[in-house]
Amino acid sequence: MHTRPVRVVLDAMGGDHAPAHEVQGALTALQELGTDVELILVGRESDISPLLAGFTKHSIRIIHASDVVGMGDEPSSILKNRRDSSLYVGLELMRSGQADAFVSTGNTGGVMATATMLCGRIPGVSRPTIGSFLPTKTGRPTLLLDVGANVDSKPKFLSDYAVMGSVYARLMLGIPSPTVGLLNVGEEEGKGTEVVREAYTLIRNNGVNFVGNVEGRDILSGSVDIVVCDGFEGNIVLKFAESVLGFLKSRFKAYADRGIVQKMIIGVFRPVLKSALRDMDYQEYGGVPLLGINGVAIIGHGSSSPLAIANMIQRAVEMVRKDVNGTIQKALASSSEPTKENV
Repeated sequence: MHTRPVRVVLDAMGGDHAPAHEVQGALTALQELGTDVELILVGRESDISPLLAGFTKHSIRIIHASDVVGMGDEPSSILKNRRDSSLYVGLELMRSGQADAFVSTGNTGGVMATATMLCGRIPGVSRPTIGSFLPTKTGRPTLLLDVGANVDSKPKFLSDYAVMGSVYARLMLGIPSPTVGLLNVGEEEGKGTEVVREAYTLIRNNGVNFVGNVEGRDILSGSVDIVVCDGFEGNIVLKFAESVLGFLKSRFKAYADRGIVQKMIIGVFRPVLKSALRDMDYQEYGGVPLLGINGVAIIGHGSSSPLAIANMIQRAVEMVRKDVNGTIQKALASSSEPTKENV
């Protein structure tokens, strides 16, 4: 059991508003977590230090990194040419055991590729996966896996996503037996591509609470806790879902602009609308977990607010405390054991 303070590395230069939002988020997280965490801010010390003026607690420190990986940089170049970047230095701290978790709002592909190459995979994991939460009618979010880490997944990858997602939902969301659905073009078992049909058989036999195929309309209904799919389809679903909030806000504004009566109506219902749309805001969930690597990595949106970054740090600490990775390793080992159905 993890009893000492959890050491979290924060890529202080990763986001669109770095390092200001990162430092504010770090300080907010420390107020919530107290002595349960030690924060390591990695980035340009000359940019970070002034933002910590007056903060004297010993639970936060800076490690200088002169380079910054941009959103447009190729992930493959980081290992070769960007070893002075905050992204690389931060992940190297985790790989070497000097930190327990890594949090970044930087280049998603860069974090995934560098974390996989530096830290390696949990034994039994075929491919790491990135998950994302989507709101549902039930009020409990659905975890979508994969949302872009692997865009040509094999059946075994999809099966592993189901296991890793189930462990995450059980430990992090408190769902005793999370339900898993496989995204498909129909609910019948024989539907879909050869990869999806084979994945159906593997997931059915790997020990998770598999309910079968689900369709796109089922994601927001909350009929399952976890939706498994290839990263190509998952990324399209995610980007579409992210656009819905902005679309609805623009429609409400257009309605209010029609006249004074419409403005008054929107004004009356504003608190209700704000509450209803809050669940669609990615900042309420913080970042998304990169599951399957040796270490804990949380990746956030580039425009993350300080609140979102604080939530990411808290989620990273919780993943370490609850030993999500160790449980994933045991679950995958158990799911690969022969059963009466697959011997």
